[in-house]
Amino acid sequence: MDSAASTTVSSTAPSHGKRPGGRSARVQSAVFTAVGQLVGSGERETMTIPQVAELAGVNPTSIYRRWGTIGDLLEEVAVAALTQGEELPDHGTLADDLADWSRIIAADISRPKRRAYLRAMTSARDGIVEACPCWETRREQATEMIDRATARGESAPSVPQVLNHIIAPLYHHAVFALPIDDDYATDLAADVMAMVR
Repeated sequence: MDSAASTTVSSTAPSHGKRPGGRSARVQSAVFTAVGQLVGSGERETMTIPQVAELAGVNPTSIYRRWGTIGDLLEEVAVAALTQGEELPDHGTLADDLADWSRIIAADISRPKRRAYLRAMTSARDGIVEACPCWETRREQATEMIDRATARGESAPSVPQVLNHIIAPLYHHAVFALPIDDDYATDLAADVMAMVR
């Protein structure tokens, strides 16, 4: 998204419900594009739904009806921005898959505009939430890799171990602008594999 993140977020990425079509798809595309422009111009912490609506050329009611809050909207845009077009590694061993997956995520969320989306989503939160779509997407990916590994007869860490010891540190580093590189990502994956008994 670095080349186009400030102007466009994929409108074909999965959202909370079914993929929209027709007018709904056009509204989503316009809204996602507006959010991308506002995030790219540094207005992530002051962004409001009326502001997004004006830039997108849609009625604010349409945004409130579909997303409810600016936090929910930012979260869906962040999920689209942070997980689109990814293919899970499949190298034949879980250790290699987790290491590659960790490096792919690290490289992606290290990009300035990806960090901006994460920070926008974080700053929009005003309380504890029960679920986070970004987190759930990573849970699904971790589950798929672990299921493949166990089907091959490999011993594997639990999904929570993968999330808490790979995804959480990576996102923490991205939000707080701490360094992330291939070595750090690879070490996280190795640490998780060392938990396997």
